[in-house]
Amino acid sequence: MRAIVVTEAGGPDVLELQEQPAPRPGPGEVLVSVRVAGVNFFDVGIRRGRMAEVPGMEGAGVVLEAGEGVSGFAPGQRVAWLTIETHGSYAEQIVLPVDKVVAVPDGIDDETAAAVLLQGLTAHHHCTVCHAVQPGEATLVHAAAGGVGLLLTQMIKARGGSVIGVVSRPEKVEIAEAAGADHVVVSTAGAFVDPVRELTGGEGVHAVFDGAGGPTFSASLQVLRTHGTLVFYGPLIGDVPTIAMNEIPRSTRLTYGTLPDHIRTHEELTARAAELFAMVEKGELVVRVGGRYPLAQAAQAHADLESRKTTGKLLLIPRQRGRNTAGAIGSGTG
Repeated sequence: MRAIVVTEAGGPDVLELQEQPAPRPGPGEVLVSVRVAGVNFFDVGIRRGRMAEVPGMEGAGVVLEAGEGVSGFAPGQRVAWLTIETHGSYAEQIVLPVDKVVAVPDGIDDETAAAVLLQGLTAHHHCTVCHAVQPGEATLVHAAAGGVGLLLTQMIKARGGSVIGVVSRPEKVEIAEAAGADHVVVSTAGAFVDPVRELTGGEGVHAVFDGAGGPTFSASLQVLRTHGTLVFYGPLIGDVPTIAMNEIPRSTRLTYGTLPDHIRTHEELTARAAELFAMVEKGELVVRVGGRYPLAQAAQAHADLESRKTTGKLLLIPRQRGRNTAGAIGSGTG
């Protein structure tokens, strides 16, 4: 069984394809053949700090074997999963606790299942709990052409809000607009402040969804209106920001949304995943795949993700299954 191993803390080159012993499920676990694994910025942080041997928090595949005491999952069943604490999806096989696994409906393909679960649940948490967007509210979404940003934009629009999207490159503008962004600002660091203030008539936005890390934190505070909310979720991407309480302007509310608080039980995971899958099946949520890579090219996927040139979701395909899925920025659909 092949897996991508973090050989030491460092850059993309520390990711190495290695042979690993074939895993076996224990009680309450299932062994799954990985068909698709999602690539996330969180994986970059795992690699930089060598916080796990095999990275990868999500994926989709087929159950090969069920351990003792497992009910509800059987060999041959298509599933998707989140392994926020243990990781391990950059592999041909993975052993998973059943409480981290959900069934995939027949109408959802493997790539969509792998691409939507972590980022979709993250976006759902941010715009329904961290700041429950109300009809008519103005919002700012950073990295609006990225995986979370595209899903956030669609969910905010579905709730009746308006979206100002921030992207890092002009070629990403059309992608953010296609997801429903009302306005798109091309900006790096804090250059978005004046355009956003102008677009909101000087009032600012009701909420900022900032996954861009430390470089945008202070500027995000500046574009909030009185009693606005800053939803921050990007500490592994850049420097972790610090601020004194008396420096927070306009009675701003600050929140740091973490996904485990949104899916504390298997029942919550199952219910929220079913909601996401239903939105996809109804055409209410479009998942954009921005690149597909063979498992051996995980380092290239990380390098591309860190370059900020990518859009949408990047995926690893452990087994080619008879079709050419190699490398491919901009090869996605949606």
